[in-house]
Parts: sequence; C-alpha cells; structure tokens
Amino acid sequence: MNNTLIQYFHWYSEGNGQLYSELASNAAHLEELGITAVWLPPAYKSAGGGYSVGYDPYDLYDLGEFDQKGGIPTKYGTKESYLEAIKTIKEHHIQLIVDVVLNHKAGGDELEKFNAIMVNEDNRDETVSEPFEIESYTKFTFAGRGTQYSDFVWDFNCFSGVDYAEGQPKAIYRVLNEYTEKGWDQMISNEKGNYDYLMYNDIEHRNPFVREELNHWGKWYFDTTDFDGVRLDAVKHVGFDFFKEWLTLLRSNTGKNIFAVGEYWAPGQLDLLQNYIASTEGSMSLFDSCLQHNFYEASHQGGNYDLRTIFDNTLTQHDPLHAVTVVGNHDTQPLQALEAEVQAWFKPIAYALILLRKDGYPCIFYPDLFGAHYQEGDHEIFLEKAYGIETLIKARKDHAYGDQKDYFEDANCLGWIRFGDNDHKACAVTLSNKDAYEKPMEIGELYQGQSFCDVMGHFPDHEVIIDDQGWGQFPVPAGNVSVWIPKNAQS
Repeated sequence: MNNTLIQYFHWYSEGNGQLYSELASNAAHLEELGITAVWLPPAYKSAGGGYSVGYDPYDLYDLGEFDQKGGIPTKYGTKESYLEAIKTIKEHHIQLIVDVVLNHKAGGDELEKFNAIMVNEDNRDETVSEPFEIESYTKFTFAGRGTQYSDFVWDFNCFSGVDYAEGQPKAIYRVLNEYTEKGWDQMISNEKGNYDYLMYNDIEHRNPFVREELNHWGKWYFDTTDFDGVRLDAVKHVGFDFFKEWLTLLRSNTGKNIFAVGEYWAPGQLDLLQNYIASTEGSMSLFDSCLQHNFYEASHQGGNYDLRTIFDNTLTQHDPLHAVTVVGNHDTQPLQALEAEVQAWFKPIAYALILLRKDGYPCIFYPDLFGAHYQEGDHEIFLEKAYGIETLIKARKDHAYGDQKDYFEDANCLGWIRFGDNDHKACAVTLSNKDAYEKPMEIGELYQGQSFCDVMGHFPDHEVIIDDQGWGQFPVPAGNVSVWIPKNAQS
C-alpha cells in the first residue's frame, strides 16, 4: 500500500484540548481514505501553556500531565487523551509521527547571572559589545514535575544564546561558557553569518550532558508513545552532527527503524537541502520546500507557468528517496511569517503531482482536507478544503502503482500513466493550468477496447476507449486535473 502522511493540525488549530479527541473520532475515516501516518503537533508543555502551538517548548517530559505553565493540559489535550488517540490510530493501522523541537527551550523558571556578548542580528558572527554580565531565565526547575522521569537541571551552560537580558535591550546575546568559547555551533550555510541562533534559549548541543539528556528523553518518549517517526523542527539551526547521533542512538536503543523528516526550509535552494542530507549521511528525509515554492509560483502565474519545469531544482527530482512533498504547512499558511499559500484552483493539480506519481512521500495539510477558519487581529481567514482531495488520496491508495511514463511535452498540460502491478490496474492522469486539453497517451494493448472513466467526476457522460494499439485520448478541464481508471475498477 502507498504511504500517505497527514499533518493533523495547523497554526490556528482549535485549542481547549479538542485535537486528540477529534483525531480519535476521525481515525476510521483517515484509514478508509488511505492515510497511513499522522504527524501530530509538539505534545509537551510549552511556555505558552494551554494556548501555545507548541514550538516554545518548556518541559519535554510533560505531555499534559503536570500542573505547569498555567494548567495541566496542553493546547491539544491531556497526556491521557494523547495516549488514547495514539492507541486509536494504531488500531486503524496508522503510524504516529511526533513533532520534536530540540533547537531551543522557553519559559525558564529562574534568572541566572552569567557573561554574554551581544551580536549583530543580521550577522551573528559579528560582536557589537564587549563581554559583560547579564541575567536571563536560563534555569529550568520544572516545579510541577520535579524529578519524575528525569532529574536533569537546565542552566546557562546548556545554552549558546538568549534573546532576553534583564534590564537590557532585546537583542541576541551569545552565552559565554566552556562550550561556546569558539563561537556558535557549525552550520552548513552562512545565512546571517551563522544561523545557529533562532529564538528563545538556544540549546548548546556541544555540551555532552545535554546530548546525554536529549538521548535519554528520546528513548523515554518512544517508550511512552511507541511512535513510528519523528518530524524534526528547525534543523537548519542545529549542528548536523547532533541529529545524526541522536537518530542513530534512538534507532539503536528502540530497535526500530524510526522514520525521520527534517524541516530545513530553503525555498529555491536545493543545494542546501542536498548538503544537509549529505552532512547527516542520509539519516533523515527533508520536506521539499523547493517543490512547495514551485507550486506557489505556478498557482500565481496561472497559464504563464511552464508546467514542464514544475519539478526543476527540487529534492523530489534529484533525491526522491529523501523527499517529503507538501503543498502547504503551518508556516506557509496565511498570516504566518513564511506565508506562501498555494492558490485554491491549483491545489488539486499540486496534490495530483505529489499523490499520484512515484517519487516522494506525500504529506497532506489539515486545512486542505478539512478546511479551516481562524482570525488574527483584524484578519479573518477562511480556507476551503482542496477540491477533490478525498478522491485524490483514495486514487493514490487504489490506483497509483507500478511503472510510470510521462507525457510532459506541453507547457500547459501534463500527463502520465501508472501501469499498475499484480494487484492494481493502470491509471492515467491529465492536468492543465490553462485551457481544456485532450492528451493522447499509451496505456498498453492489455487494455485495448476497455473504457476508462474520470474518478474526479469532470466527465460523467464521457468514457475513454483504448484503441487496438493501446492508446487513448484523455481529456482534462481547463485549470484542473482528471484521473482516469478502468471502468470495471471503480469502487
């Protein structure tokens, strides 16, 4: 069966502990569609407590169990409801992908005094002050949890940078301790001089005690939830050697080949994605931010975009085994800093390109399957679910198998054939970003005389008859996608 992942949340997902129970109630529907894995948001207590999306992690061991940061539950629910949802999805043969945020910590409990140096925000290798003593919230005592699960105490020696100093202007301060003597940790690019520091209290992964604690936590989290994979947050800001070691030990300690996908967001910079995969020795996949950028551009250019170039300079084209393909995510949705929303008319096309082809591991975004409505300030956003998305996911489950032959000769109309396997019959896909087309494609003499129907429903009264040479004329409406399967294969 083809693997299909869903990001089961977005930045503005409803709080009040509803997400886990909603997932449990939707598990049977997801299984029926063909979803094989669910990526859930950060499940641990954050600095923002029950209001936080989860990317400001406070206590990695508090999965909604302890009274900390204003309450017991996280935004998404309690530990009990979290584990119940996991049990339910696994009963429906759906894997659990957990969100792992190990770049930074937030919401420290106590101020500490230590030496630091202010750096230029646009070039973090450039210092703009002499070393001086500051006070910052770098001591984490976890009063609600105490020493249950771990007695490790985080202090300023565990961090390389902070963005808060008591009585000082907001700035980036490089912490001075024995692990930061040579500056920031090594990154693979020179963005902002060195982009080790992202936000809050930046974890110092060169500290061996920190590494030991994070390795211990990874095993504890696995033992608690039996996760199948990890989504690694902000990997461009973490020294590549850390995650290479962390994943190796996690897989060894659990005896499980844990799937891993990293968030290295670099639209249009394929070389950085390739360098990171090489630097981590292929230990993780990456989201194909280059392909998502192409989708965004194509949706805004309309018929002026040459569809033949849609996979150019993408991870899916150059390293498909390490590519997780997305049309959108919580960072690209409207009102977010990296907003790059693919226009609604193009989403069925984009999803066909990631769901019905051989290359890449496709990830569905929650609003594209369920819709979303949210407000921030004066901005109110309505996101309709992507047209035909359920049909496309089911088509992947039932029909997108076997070898593939492309018909990419036209700038505004693409087509391809999936020839099927012993258990699945062939299918034909046509898509257009401009006019209506009819694309001749060879599906094979095995199907001569057979009728093919469009499961997208665009041509309810039209069938494609395969000629005695194995060819058919497969139409597609203007600016849309059609998926043609044998009439006798319809469910």
